[in-house]
Amino acid sequence: MTLLEHIHELRRRLMIGVIAIILGTIIGVLWYQFRLLGLPSLGQLLTEPYCALPPGARLTLGDPAKCQLVAFAPFEQLTLLIKVGVAAGVVLSSPVWLGQLWGFITPGLHAHERKFARVFIGVGSLLFLAGAVLAYLVLTQALYFLVTVGGGIQITALRGNDYFSLLISLLVIFGVSFELPLLMIMLNRVGIFPYAKIKAWRRGLIFGIFVFAAVATPGQDPFSMLALGLSLTVLFELAAQVCRIHDKRVERASPWAGLSDDEASPLPVGGGDAGPVAPVTASALEPTRPVEEPAARRTYDDVT
Repeated sequence: MTLLEHIHELRRRLMIGVIAIILGTIIGVLWYQFRLLGLPSLGQLLTEPYCALPPGARLTLGDPAKCQLVAFAPFEQLTLLIKVGVAAGVVLSSPVWLGQLWGFITPGLHAHERKFARVFIGVGSLLFLAGAVLAYLVLTQALYFLVTVGGGIQITALRGNDYFSLLISLLVIFGVSFELPLLMIMLNRVGIFPYAKIKAWRRGLIFGIFVFAAVATPGQDPFSMLALGLSLTVLFELAAQVCRIHDKRVERASPWAGLSDDEASPLPVGGGDAGPVAPVTASALEPTRPVEEPAARRTYDDVT
């Protein structure tokens, strides 16, 4: 394809992806308010960690049995509806726009590269989903700590915008952080991050993981920090073992396996396609003979 054809192809695939996100956003806005296909509304699903708090830790206006967030601005509910709808639309339409992205990249890859990229995208999606699920489960304990840390002297009137910002931030941070083992394995496969470095830097890397968990979690509560730090440590160790197995396999396949840097490798006994080469012995050598004197060269005058 020419450069202009590539641009047209990219524009077509971008248009398909954008249309899919718009349709997904419409579905997300409707799902946020109503039940779809027998499922609870998206608003109920997302506010479940907040509603799981005891009634004494929540601000109840009117009916104590109801679980509602509060808004302090006229357009805050509309803004929140659009924000959650767009986030849901991106997730719901992800098979379409990821497929368009894959279709644009695939023609430029070799067969083994397509296979490697397919595994990369599949494992990365599963890791992101696992991180998001863990963040959703941890949010209840994190919220309970945040709204009861004052000892009951005051009650938190949690705004919907603040709550959903905290929820989306946790989902994204946990999901992206869970890509750590995939990044380690990728760097190890290309030779940038061998297992020897991982083993030498293990303590420092684990310390850095907990520092990252303390800084990255938006709530700054101990539950989300420990959950992120411990889960990333487990994933780090699993990735380290995968890197160790890969490096051992590469080392066994290397022709210089078991040799030090200043030691020469043994010469092969076989001669390749020509067959085995027999060792040279003294009996196989012919007696030396003097070299005969070459015939006199003809001069230019002899030739002419």
